[in-house]
Formats: sequence, structure tokens, C-alpha cells
Amino acid sequence: MAERKKIKVTLAKGIARCREDHVATVRGLGLKWTNHTVEVVDTPSTRGMINKVSYLLRVEG
Repeated sequence: MAERKKIKVTLAKGIARCREDHVATVRGLGLKWTNHTVEVVDTPSTRGMINKVSYLLRVEG
């Protein structure tokens, strides 16, 4: 099988004063604390999550 493309996502800012749905989106991406980095599969749904909270994230292709 072909390997799925992945994106590295890092939580660049804290989520203390963010909206609850934005906090839930960050948690849904698997990010737990500031400067935490995870690799997520590049799908339209994860792209939408990244776009929603892009002001909190640093993304590497």
C-alpha cells in the first residue's frame, strides 16, 4: 500500500483564553501542551481542523 502523506503540526500558542470549540479542535488534533508536535494524516477533515485554529499552530509540510 502507498504511504499516506503526513503533516507536522505544532501548538505554537497557549489555549487558555480560547473558545471551547477551538480547544476541542486542538485536542482532536492530538496536541496537549505548548510546543507539542504531532504528525497527522493529510486529509480534508484534518486540513479543516488546522484551518480553524491556524492562529494557534505552526504547520510543516
